[in-house]
Order: sequence, then C-alpha cells, then structure tokens
Amino acid sequence: MVTDPIGDFITRLSNAGAVHKESVELPYSKLKHAVADALVKTGYVSSAKMQGKKVKKTLLVTLTYEADGRSMIRGVKRVSKPGRRLYAGTQEILPVKFGKGKLIISTPKGILTGEEAKAANVGGEQLFKIW
Repeated sequence: MVTDPIGDFITRLSNAGAVHKESVELPYSKLKHAVADALVKTGYVSSAKMQGKKVKKTLLVTLTYEADGRSMIRGVKRVSKPGRRLYAGTQEILPVKFGKGKLIISTPKGILTGEEAKAANVGGEQLFKIW
C-alpha cells in the first residue's frame, strides 16, 4: 500500500524518463489525473489518459523527450509530504531553478502551476517542484 500517491507518481515518472520508457501506467485517481494534466500543459509529459473501468482503472502517462533523446524531466522534489504539509500564499510562491522549473500547487481552483496560481491570486499546498 502506498501512503504517498503523489510521491509515488513523480518517482515513477522520473524513473521511467531515466530509462527512456515511452509511457508509464499507474493506478488511477482524480488527483493524479489532475496533476498529470498540469504536467501536460507545462510540456513535461505529452499525454495522460484513463484506461479501464471501475476498479481496474489505470492512468497511462506518455513521456516527452527532447530531440537528443533526453527526458524533459531532469529532476523532481516532493515539497509537501504526508508528515509535513507545506502551504504557500500568493506572495510566497517563488520561481523554481531561476524559472527553468515549475512548482505544482493544489489550490481551491484546482491543480495549478506556480505562475498560474500567482496570476489567479490563490495559494495552496505545494505538492512538488519539477525541472
């Protein structure tokens, strides 16, 4: 049993990119699908689709690679963990890796990147940083 589904999700994406897998299949949840959709918007993954029905639902995430074969995902860092939740207001949202990365935040308006949350003037739980 996985106690941190978001941590498991980003670890699977990072590991799959390191070994040049085309896609990753993982157990489905609405939260993971929302996070995957945010990563599709930012360009780190190319698509996220739900497969199966009822209990056997899975999420198929297709990774994106650069022209030279390197994965778009260079690294990820889980910020808010099950044992320590970290929240940020609009003023506390800072750029990741001097603007080269993204901060994914769970807000009342849904899962947003740091820039989108700042533009919408909402804060929330900092899920993870990706670059």
